[in-house]
Amino acid sequence: MKKPILIGITGGTGSGKSTIADALYSNFSNERITMIQQDMYYKDQSNLSMEERVKTNYDHPMAFDNDLLVEHLQKLIKGKSIEKPRYDFTVHNRAKDTTTVEPREIIIVEGILILEDERIRNLLDIKVYVDTDADIRILRRLVRDIDERGRTVESVIDQYLTMVRPMHMEFTEPTKRYADIIIPEGGHNYVAIDILMAKIRDILK
Repeated sequence: MKKPILIGITGGTGSGKSTIADALYSNFSNERITMIQQDMYYKDQSNLSMEERVKTNYDHPMAFDNDLLVEHLQKLIKGKSIEKPRYDFTVHNRAKDTTTVEPREIIIVEGILILEDERIRNLLDIKVYVDTDADIRILRRLVRDIDERGRTVESVIDQYLTMVRPMHMEFTEPTKRYADIIIPEGGHNYVAIDILMAKIRDILK
């Protein structure tokens, strides 16, 4: 098996990076592509009480277990399978079950801070930054956190103002300079998605 292509897709919360990652994923067979979400690599917090876990700043680099993420990416590059963790946001902790991920020709790595860590950056062949206006991103996050993570409107807004926005400006936005491709308007930029898919097909040949 030749070295897989690692495609990093990043951007602020609600930017549409997951939409782009899903669009790419759905255009290749399961035998050729797999996806690793940085969201699944938040640190285990079993040693903390629920009251302490709720205060977790999920937008800070220290919230991630990047050591494990780097280890898993290196294993996939070498053709070895991994046990990808799963994070349960309803209890603010890593779940006990894992997902087996087999090595593939294309590996999509998606997350808000994948370009912040130099070790991860150096493993990526194509680095994509999804650039979307802040007002659109907060509305998308509001809907997602209420529908998928059992949050209240007040808690989402409070978290956005005290953690998400400051962390985005300090850690995520500056990583735009590392990107090979910047895609404005997120998942609605079909031209950019088509160009990216054409590039991947060309590399696979």
